[in-house]
Amino acid sequence: MLSVNNIEVAYHRVILVLKGASLEVPEGKIIALMGANGAGKTTTLKAISGLLYTEVGEVIFGDIRFNGQRIDRLGPETIASMGIIQVMEGRRVLEHLTCEENLEVAAYVYEGGARIKADLERVYGYFPRLTGLRHKISGYMSGGEQQMMVIGRALMAHPKIMLLDEPSLGLAPLLVKEIFNIVKTINAGEKTAILLVEQNAIAALDIAEHGYVMESGRVVLDGEADQLKANEDVREFYLGFGELGQRKSYREVKHYKRRKRWLG
Repeated sequence: MLSVNNIEVAYHRVILVLKGASLEVPEGKIIALMGANGAGKTTTLKAISGLLYTEVGEVIFGDIRFNGQRIDRLGPETIASMGIIQVMEGRRVLEHLTCEENLEVAAYVYEGGARIKADLERVYGYFPRLTGLRHKISGYMSGGEQQMMVIGRALMAHPKIMLLDEPSLGLAPLLVKEIFNIVKTINAGEKTAILLVEQNAIAALDIAEHGYVMESGRVVLDGEADQLKANEDVREFYLGFGELGQRKSYREVKHYKRRKRWLG
């Protein structure tokens, strides 16, 4: 369905951020993309959605294809109309509009907004908490409510692929669990493929079927979610466990050893 093929991305044609990254998102699957800050995860999403061009970034090598069609030279509005919708990190709400007005904005991507009423009820079915917040100014909503709203806003566009960037950021664990359960329900109910960028590796691998680990602009490891959970490096560096299940902090790890194994 979606394939990212050995892409290199540079900003201002000078700053090389992605250095030959490849991944695939099959139809109807949840795929996790993990890695530390600065690994290139968000840049990968923006390369797919076309938002890269708004930041003077460019795919300078390789290509990105959606159902066989090359899309890395298309603008973000064209890519969105094809059904690839990004939910950006930090929620990015239209804070002076109400919750429902935020949802309605995205409806026009799909059939010119002809089904707004039905689509609103569909979103409220997935996010019952938003029903009582229809007329609340979004800037005064809590972080968890805003996160639900922006995922709902993406749903209004009937995405074939949803790109979720750090949906757990700044949220309490119980809210994270609730939102990830809803994401899994959306995937099952809508058959929407999801590429999930997330530092909370435990939460991501609990709902994903396959995962990729990025470091320094490259994919250094990938596999089925259960395999990654059992992988010694992933457990130590992203799930926080060392040998024999002993809890370990990132600072205690000899970082160069992992890099030698993965990048060698």
